[in-house]
Amino acid sequence: MKTSKVQNIFRILLAVFMIYAGISHLTFSRIDFQAQVPDWLPLSKDLVVILSGIVEITLGLGLAFWKKERIRFGWALAIFFILIFPGNISQYLEGKDAFGVLDSDGARLRRLFFQPVLVVWALWSSGAWQDWRTIKTKK
Repeated sequence: MKTSKVQNIFRILLAVFMIYAGISHLTFSRIDFQAQVPDWLPLSKDLVVILSGIVEITLGLGLAFWKKERIRFGWALAIFFILIFPGNISQYLEGKDAFGVLDSDGARLRRLFFQPVLVVWALWSSGAWQDWRTIKTKK
């Protein structure tokens, strides 16, 4: 599935964003990311942050550099964004501050509306959405 220059630019931007986010999970924002891990999750918050950081770096690198598998990486990233959404909801419901900008209910609520944008961004920029539509119409 061929993607346009615009899609490729947005795919690389998303990949860079994911690599940066993953590195920040492992280093300078580790405590802030722990605020997103729901209390009901039966794992160490630090472990969840470390593992999700590794996943983000892996998905970002794959999306950027593994051209033959970019559609799969697009799907994987979209699913990842869906899987972490409960953490964002938990952060909102529990009123946990993070990153110096998520310091009000309004800011945390607005952030929730950005998550679907990330899902669409991953699917569109990787060509996954177009690939799925093509397969669906061939049936």
